[in-house]
Amino acid sequence: MPRLRQIPRAEVDQGTGLRMYNLLFGDRDPVAEPGTATGTPGNWWTVFAGSPDALHHAVQGFAYYRDPKRKLDPVLRELGQTRVSWTMETQFGYSQHCKSLRGLGVSEERIAAIPHWQVADCYTENERAVLAYADCLSSQHGRTPQPVMDKLKTFLSDEEILELTYITTLYVMHAIMNRALGLEFDDIEDRIVEIAAPDNGAVGRDFLDTGR
Repeated sequence: MPRLRQIPRAEVDQGTGLRMYNLLFGDRDPVAEPGTATGTPGNWWTVFAGSPDALHHAVQGFAYYRDPKRKLDPVLRELGQTRVSWTMETQFGYSQHCKSLRGLGVSEERIAAIPHWQVADCYTENERAVLAYADCLSSQHGRTPQPVMDKLKTFLSDEEILELTYITTLYVMHAIMNRALGLEFDDIEDRIVEIAAPDNGAVGRDFLDTGR
C-alpha cells in the first residue's frame, strides 16, 4: 500500500482531480476499486490527489511534453524518460515508458536494450547521445562532459536540448517520489537488508577476523 492516504472519489477536488478520475477510472471510486487500463493500481493519482495543486502541476507537466508545440522528437524524449526510469530504479516509470516507446513504433529489440544500451548496436548515433545524456542527468546528477553536449548540438537545437533536459529530469523527480511514497509498482520492500550470519558466533565480529 502507498505510504500516504489515498483520496476517495467522494473527496477529490472538483477540478483536475475529478477530471483525471473520470478519465482514468470512469465512475468508479479508485480507492475502493483500484486499477487502470494499463494494469497499474492507479494509486499515483489517488495519492497525488491529496494535494490538488500538486496534482494539477504534475498533470501540466505531462501536458507540456505531449504538447504538439514541442520540438523534440517524441522517440528521443521517451528514450530519455525510459532510461532514467531504469537508472533511478523505478519499476513503475520504466514499465510505463517501455509501453510508450512501443506505442511510438519502437522495436522490441530497442526497448529491451535500454538497460544495456552501451553495448547494444540497435540505436542510431543520435539516440546513443540522448541515452548518454540521460545517464548524465540521472546517474551523474547533471554532471555532463562537454563532448556529450557537443554531440547533442550536432542534431538538436538549443530549444530541443532544453526540452530534453527538462522532461528527462522531471522523470528523475517522479522516480524519487514513486519510490519514497511506495506508489504503483514501486510499492516493494527494499532489497538492501542485512543477511543473517550462520550462527550467533559471528555477531559483532569483523568479517576479516579469522579468530586467530
